[in-house]
Amino acid sequence: MKKLLLGDEAIALGAINAGLSGVYAYPGTPSTEITEYIQNHPLAKERGIHSRWCTNEKTAMEAALGMSYAGKRALVCMKHVGMNVCADAFINSAITGVKGGLIVLAADDPSMHSSQNEQDSRFYAKFALVPCLEPSNQQEAYDMMAYGFDLSEKLGEPIVLRVVTRLAHSRAAVEVTEPMAEKHLSPSTDQWVLLPGIARKKYVKLIEKQDAMKQASAESPFNKTEMSPVKLGILACGIAYNYVKESLGTDANLVKISQYPLPEDKIKALAEKCDELLVIEDGQPVVEELVKGILGAGYPVKGRLTGDLPRTGELTPDNVAKALGKANGAVFVPAKNMAARPPQLCQGCGHRDVYTALNQVLADYPDHRVFGDIGCYTLGALPPFQALSSCVDMGASITMAKGAADAGLFPAVAIIGDSTFTHSGMTGLLDAVNDKSNITVVISDNLTTGMTGGQDSAGTNKYEAICLGLGVELEHVRVVVPLPKNMPEITRVIKEEIEYKGVSVIIPRRECIQTFARHARAKKQ
Repeated sequence: MKKLLLGDEAIALGAINAGLSGVYAYPGTPSTEITEYIQNHPLAKERGIHSRWCTNEKTAMEAALGMSYAGKRALVCMKHVGMNVCADAFINSAITGVKGGLIVLAADDPSMHSSQNEQDSRFYAKFALVPCLEPSNQQEAYDMMAYGFDLSEKLGEPIVLRVVTRLAHSRAAVEVTEPMAEKHLSPSTDQWVLLPGIARKKYVKLIEKQDAMKQASAESPFNKTEMSPVKLGILACGIAYNYVKESLGTDANLVKISQYPLPEDKIKALAEKCDELLVIEDGQPVVEELVKGILGAGYPVKGRLTGDLPRTGELTPDNVAKALGKANGAVFVPAKNMAARPPQLCQGCGHRDVYTALNQVLADYPDHRVFGDIGCYTLGALPPFQALSSCVDMGASITMAKGAADAGLFPAVAIIGDSTFTHSGMTGLLDAVNDKSNITVVISDNLTTGMTGGQDSAGTNKYEAICLGLGVELEHVRVVVPLPKNMPEITRVIKEEIEYKGVSVIIPRRECIQTFARHARAKKQ
């Protein structure tokens, strides 16, 4: 049977049909649709496959590892920056090993369509010394789920599956298979206690598995060689394989790479038949650097580092064709007289009223700074509000405001969303409480995870209790309703809490205008 699926949907269905028992994730573009697909799939509901959103990527990774410990197959999903959040658990999972198959899905975002950086998750797989799969199309994304779970259980290690935005969010026909049964509960009898004495022994075992991982890559059905009588050799990684074939068709002398560690023998055999190699990979020059080491300094290797491909941004059929010396037709260039249309907060959004109130109050404080965070409310940095001084990473608003206040800055205001607060803001607030920092924290609560489409927010209806539990004084946890008619009250509350010499929290609460509309439509049906 064939289905027309997004790359994310192919991964999700592949996982379900491979006997998945649980998906653990925090929403983040371009990975969000994987968990949503599993949540809504009839078989997943029938089987009771766990699919509730997690508080952050670290809790997701740890819960997935726990399911693996119990002998069942688990998938953990995140965008690339989520790998930073779960890194402690992820790196250590390579040392503990796994029992039930465990796949760590990292959705990278070259060109930063909705991200703060272009980091490449293949580095994490290499860092942890575990295999990485990188599909070139939606069919491979589907097939790699069953293959990856089997490989994970065979090696006793987690497997990274790395996709990029173009694959995650494009559709293709996918041939699907019959669903497999879930694994039976069979908790591990091995010791997963990483005391140094045990961890040292387990690390030796991980090193001993490297030859098996290399052999798996050498024999992988996803790594293949195509020969042609041309002197330019090509290493096409993941989605890049499609762009190469679009330009060259069958006239390509290449090794397709979709499983790591690198298939070194295939690469060396290609190099022997060619005068030079061109490495085409979406993301950072991971393979280009490794191949230079494999072939030695004297062999010419080209790619992003040499300028044959752009150093930044995602690959396209056009820049790949140019690197291959092919004309690929006219490249689309926007008309010079077109006005830019940057994204804006939705009309009617409660965040708008929050920024309006903040700007009114802070106009009386010329030295103020507002430390922002990750979410749709980050758009407050743009016109017409231009309210934010910083936005660095999830949860940084509170701790940066604290550090600035420690330096003597006044007033130091942090604005953070409800989902981001539970993701990674709570610990920063505890630091501020313990230090009696002179900061004002605004938790702009729209009762959902708005930036990624309205998923459940982990702390809904718990924020006052969380802040009180962390030690914020009762009289300085204030709740307001962000509406234009309430502007006098909101500005008064903000002014009072800025003048308080200590930690105060203001919670403007009003449902996201988008989820409100969806809920209203649902009630009418």
